[in-house]
Amino acid sequence: MSDARSEAAKPKVRSYMTRDVATVSPDDTVSEVVERILDSDHNGFPVTDGRTVVGFVSARDLLSVDDDAPLFTVMSDDIIVAHPEMDVTDAARVILRSGIQKLPVVDDAGNLVGIISNTDVIRSQIERATPEKVGKLMRTLEEIHGVDTTEERRTVALSDLTPTQARVYADELEGRRYELERGLAEPLVVIDNPNASGELEDDGRLVLADGHHRVMAARRLGVEEMDAYVIVIADHVELGMEKTARKEGLSSIDDIDVVDYARHPLVETTKRFQNDDA
Repeated sequence: MSDARSEAAKPKVRSYMTRDVATVSPDDTVSEVVERILDSDHNGFPVTDGRTVVGFVSARDLLSVDDDAPLFTVMSDDIIVAHPEMDVTDAARVILRSGIQKLPVVDDAGNLVGIISNTDVIRSQIERATPEKVGKLMRTLEEIHGVDTTEERRTVALSDLTPTQARVYADELEGRRYELERGLAEPLVVIDNPNASGELEDDGRLVLADGHHRVMAARRLGVEEMDAYVIVIADHVELGMEKTARKEGLSSIDDIDVVDYARHPLVETTKRFQNDDA
């Protein structure tokens, strides 16, 4: 892959930042912002004058401060910002090294266009469907089965998918739901394997290779179709992942179990050891 294509494939801040940003004014009082923090899931806000970021205020900044003090007297005005075209990995380095949780995102004119958090950075690295991942899977199928493959971009019905993963984790579904609600979800990766007669399964079952958490989150939201990279196999082959699906009793997404991480076997073992010690 050329350097230009590698650069284009890197996830950018614009793809994972939150665009609808809650902000406060430098003239707001400490008590007003405390109320907003208590009434929301936010632990801090960019401080803006018009569309320009002039500071950032966190819950920590508001401790032991007079309730009537204006924000410009307590906010941090030496702030770090990101650009929408910045690589997510670079934003991650800034967040890690600076110890901050959120980076305001500004455009070339210095206007606030979004915000990216440490949670967004983590989310960008989980279950991502990249061109490299699709290409690697295509090459693997070609090498193992000696078949030709092509790639298409389609909208697929969730009811047509045959899963290849028996379980997903409930806590990760929240991240996938967040993506779907904001239009940030990555496409699925699906394999269209022709049946024994050589007919493609356009109107039938499609093998879900990647995106099980996204699919289950979409199902909970009542979504019936999703965008997908579809790998089309020229000639019918018996895929190993299809054999695994049959062995696991997986024929539709209804067969996928949602596992509460708190009941993960290793966590249960730890709790059992703690109880034994007691």
